[in-house]
Amino acid sequence: MARVVVVGAGLGGLAAAARLAATGHAVTVLEQAPQVGGKLGWYARDGHGFDTGPSLITLPQVLEELFAATGAPLSDVLELRRLDTAVGYRFADGIRLSMPGRLDAVPAALDDALGGGAGAQWSALLERAATMWGVTEEPFLRSPLAGPATLLRLARDASDLATIAPWLSLRQLGARYLTDPRLRMLLDRYATYSGSDPRRTPAALATVPYAEQAFGSWYVPGGLRRLVEAVAARAVQRGATLRTDAPVVEVLLSGGRAAGVRLADGERVPADVVVCNADAAALYRDLLPAQAPVRRARAALRRVTPSSSGFVLLLALRGRTPGLAHHTVLFPADYDAEFDALFGTRTHRPHPVADPAVYVSAPDDPATRPDAHSESCFVLVNAPRHDPGRGVDWTAPGLADRHADAVLATMARRGLDVRDRMRWRVVRTPADLARETGSVGGSIYGTSSNGARAAFLRPGNAAALPGLFLVGGSAHPGGGLPLVTLSAQIVAGLIGPA
Repeated sequence: MARVVVVGAGLGGLAAAARLAATGHAVTVLEQAPQVGGKLGWYARDGHGFDTGPSLITLPQVLEELFAATGAPLSDVLELRRLDTAVGYRFADGIRLSMPGRLDAVPAALDDALGGGAGAQWSALLERAATMWGVTEEPFLRSPLAGPATLLRLARDASDLATIAPWLSLRQLGARYLTDPRLRMLLDRYATYSGSDPRRTPAALATVPYAEQAFGSWYVPGGLRRLVEAVAARAVQRGATLRTDAPVVEVLLSGGRAAGVRLADGERVPADVVVCNADAAALYRDLLPAQAPVRRARAALRRVTPSSSGFVLLLALRGRTPGLAHHTVLFPADYDAEFDALFGTRTHRPHPVADPAVYVSAPDDPATRPDAHSESCFVLVNAPRHDPGRGVDWTAPGLADRHADAVLATMARRGLDVRDRMRWRVVRTPADLARETGSVGGSIYGTSSNGARAAFLRPGNAAALPGLFLVGGSAHPGGGLPLVTLSAQIVAGLIGPA
């Protein structure tokens, strides 16, 4: 039996803790915040409630595997409700598209909204994406990362390499299948699922819409915070100790390997294994001494582009908005201008997006509102990370409120004006996300997938030092609830049973 310390009680850390405790290890989870959840947060006020991170679940089978491996099945613990319509899209030309939650219903919906054989084009793209999924799921999403060697293993089969097409960007893949510019915009949006630019991210990200539509989009009544609470409870049930308000400031080393952690109050917690659910960049920059392996890891992180962040409005509204889906996306006329702003160009630093795509989450859930005549809207626009030296200083006086006003005005121009119905609003910037979760600059996913090799340069689950492992959205295989949960499965497999 090993003594395992897990740094951070986000979903990845808690899932790893549950798996390791279930296999006999002595597990202690240390969380800096007063509550568990990390980026999977919840905000409540005056009867209004908001998921402040993810607000739907894809690949539910990954969660089912987690609960089956650690005790009672998921269905005994949580209700997952499949959404008939997951997302409503509104384009700049006035066209509206309700995307069904089942793959077989998608082509007809696209034809009805867009015409011109849109359903057949999208189906052909997803057929290619399904083949990509079959090639990459096991060797990439469910196995430890071996850097670019992972790609070399896939390259041994010429047909697999041709399917993945690492030389193509997501944008270029879309151009081969999709003639309607609105379909291309729809595909581009999936690059933002990893905080990336569709012009630079690999074509393999087409597996994201495939997985979303093939396996469905699901919601937990009461909010997704109930998921992270259930995983925390499962870890404790299996014997893990969970401590909140316990910020870790150093990973201790002995004989060149991880030997525990030191807390902000000076307490030392010894361990045989340390699993870090903190941001990988923060781990290598702040929690470890500058030994040679750590310096190499820092250098590798400097070679990849950090992911974008998000600018959030929590809106408590009077009345209900007709026509809102669980998620609604309001597209701009010029999507490329958004990615130029997020990542900068040769002539301009990153800056707040003037005319962003606006994402609105408004679950039809009584738990999120004080009464039937109220509404709670989570509004997100992509934003550059907080980087006062080389980009945007989100703490600059007045910037947050000015940008919030601009986002509300953008929504109004696109037919969703809620300004006269607001009871109150809460503004959360990338700087707030960085402070509250420890993600460097508020980069939601750690590193982006910009560049053909970027996904293979993401920090691996086995860290630069023996006895140290990484889990969560900034580590392999990446961000999003299912991938974070898979990272925990990989880490538990690397550590092995007691």
